[in-house]
Amino acid sequence: MELVSIADVRAAAADIAGTVVRTPLLPALWDDGLWLKPESLQPVGSFKLRGAAHAVARLDPATRARGVVTHSSGNHGQALAYAARRAGVPCTVVVPEGAPRVKVARIRALGADVRLVPPAHRVDEAERIAAGSGAALVPPFDHPRIIAGQGTIGLEIVADLPDVAVVLVPVGGGGLSSGVATAIKALRPAAAVVGVEPLLAADARDSLSTGELVVWEVEQTYRTCADGLRTNLSELTLAHLRERLDGIVTVTEDEIRAATGRLVRDARLVAEPSGAVALAARLFHRDELPPGPTVAVVTGGNVDPAVLAGVLGSGG
Repeated sequence: MELVSIADVRAAAADIAGTVVRTPLLPALWDDGLWLKPESLQPVGSFKLRGAAHAVARLDPATRARGVVTHSSGNHGQALAYAARRAGVPCTVVVPEGAPRVKVARIRALGADVRLVPPAHRVDEAERIAAGSGAALVPPFDHPRIIAGQGTIGLEIVADLPDVAVVLVPVGGGGLSSGVATAIKALRPAAAVVGVEPLLAADARDSLSTGELVVWEVEQTYRTCADGLRTNLSELTLAHLRERLDGIVTVTEDEIRAATGRLVRDARLVAEPSGAVALAARLFHRDELPPGPTVAVVTGGNVDPAVLAGVLGSGG
C-alpha cells in the first residue's frame, strides 16, 4: 500500500493556501513546555477544512459539476460544505442520527444537502448517493488527499517550533494522525508523534497492538463524549500509523472533560471534547510521554453549548 509522502503534503499546502487559516502555536501559560495548535480557529471550527479543501481543489471540471458527497458526524461535513461552496460545487452530507445538533445546523447553513441516517448506515448511504449521481465521494479520512491535507498541520508545527520533541494528536479515523506523522517524521525524525484516543473508543490502540484492523461497533464507540473520535481506522490509515506513529495513549471521559474546561478557562479556547483529548494526555498521562517541547493539537471547537455548559458547570 502506497503511503502519503512529504511531497504530497507540501502540494496540499499549496492547494489550500487562501482557504485555510495558518493557525499559530499558543504557549500554555500553566506549562512552560507545552504549545497548543488551535485548529478550532479555522473558519469551520476544525482541522477538517485542510483535507476537504485539498480534495475539492483536485477535482476535475466534470466532477465539480456533479458535486461531492460524504458521510460525517459533523466536522468533516462542515469542512466539505465550506470548501465546496467556495468552489461552486454541489455538496451532500450523510450524517448519523445523534450527531450534535449544532454541527448539523452548521452543515445546512453552509448550503449542503443533509441526509440523516442510522449510524451504521452512513457509509452505505453515501456510497449509494455517489453511485447514483456521479458525485465524487470524499471520505472523512480514508483517502490520500485527505491525509495529505491534514498533514499540513505538521508542516506548520515544525516551521514554528523547529525543536519540537513531542506532538500529541487525536486519533479517530486516523487521517489527521497519519498526515501529521508523515510531515513530522520527514522534517523532524527525532520527534515523537503520539496518538491520543478515548478509552471508550480505543480501536486504534487495539489495531496497533495486534497489527491488524480491529473494529469497534457503534454501540461501544458511541459511549464516549468525544463524538468526533468514534470512527474506526481504515486499512490505509492503519498502514500509515504502523509505519509512522510512535505510540498511543488513551484518556478517560473525566480526563477529556477536565481538559476541555482547562482550554476554555486558561487558554481562552472553545474546544469540543474531541479537540481536548491531546491536552488530556499531557495533563494526566505525562509520565507515559517522552520529554521535551510538546505540541498538543486542539482539533476543533464545534461543541454543543449544552455540553460545554455541563463541562464548565461540573468544574471540568
